[in-house]
Amino acid sequence: MITGMTGFGAGEVTLGKIKGIVEVKTVNHRYLDVAFYLPVGFSSLEDKIQKIVGGQIKRGRVTVSVKITDRPQTSIVLNQDAVKRYLDFAGELGKKHHIKNDITVADIMRLPGVVEAKEVFVQAGELWPVLEKSLQKAVAGVVTMRRREGKALSVDINDQLKRMLMQIRLIKNRTAALLKEGKTRLSAEEFSSFQKSNDINEETARLAHYIDEAKMLLKQVEGSGKKLDFIAQEMQRETNTIGSKVQDKVVAAAVIAIKSKVEKIREQSNNVE
Repeated sequence: MITGMTGFGAGEVTLGKIKGIVEVKTVNHRYLDVAFYLPVGFSSLEDKIQKIVGGQIKRGRVTVSVKITDRPQTSIVLNQDAVKRYLDFAGELGKKHHIKNDITVADIMRLPGVVEAKEVFVQAGELWPVLEKSLQKAVAGVVTMRRREGKALSVDINDQLKRMLMQIRLIKNRTAALLKEGKTRLSAEEFSSFQKSNDINEETARLAHYIDEAKMLLKQVEGSGKKLDFIAQEMQRETNTIGSKVQDKVVAAAVIAIKSKVEKIREQSNNVE
């Protein structure tokens, strides 16, 4: 069964006090194009993420987002040696100049080098084993959604193909009727020319063949989108030839109907992996 290209999946990341979320989104695209939105210092994981995504998804624009929602609090370090030096210096200064030593804790904390705030950074390598499992879960969610879309696309494309076959039968019956009518009112030479110019057996046979090929593609799991678009182009070409050969209102209407369905198939092929 064909696969669509629209999907979403997410997975939670938990390692001690570190918590985060991985989100994977996909939309249609001609090729596989992966965009990364990662925390600072996580760019080294791009190749690993690309490998996991590429193992399950062959076509589409993929956005991988990793967000750290919780991490250990910023640690505050008090430099005891610096505090002692400042207090000793203040005491000596007060004695020497007979100045009252009314220094407060707030005064000390404002002095350079007394208090240092150390931000806790999440290390990519440390988080990767947990992140990898969450990423795989998110990608699996995307694949499941894309398969559901593929089923819906398959139903719609199959319906267009069935309607095309009905129009082909109508064209063949109408062409046979035109030949029968021409045989009764045209001379042998005129009818021979008329029959040759209205011969669309080759075109209708090819068109029917392409319909069978399209049905086979709909049963494939991946790589059908580009092939389906190519087949639709060939369908359009054969249909145009039929319209140019047979100058008849009934056939012209059927040709327009087929071209409309081919165009819908081409549009849908852009959503097939």
